[in-house]
Amino acid sequence: MKQRTGRRGMSAYVEALIQRELERERLRELIAAAEAEHGPVDPRAVDTKRALLRGDAASSADAA
Repeated sequence: MKQRTGRRGMSAYVEALIQRELERERLRELIAAAEAEHGPVDPRAVDTKRALLRGDAASSADAA
């Protein structure tokens, strides 16, 4: 466990875990609000954007 906790120890490790969980909760809230306003996300559109972000030319060309 010491390899994961680093120099600041367990409390810093736990604090970072809590911060990440709070960020995930906030993202879920934002997604729910956006879907309530605009409808559900189109999985194909997500795949297209993901391919663009990854620089996958074949996938992004197919989606265009």
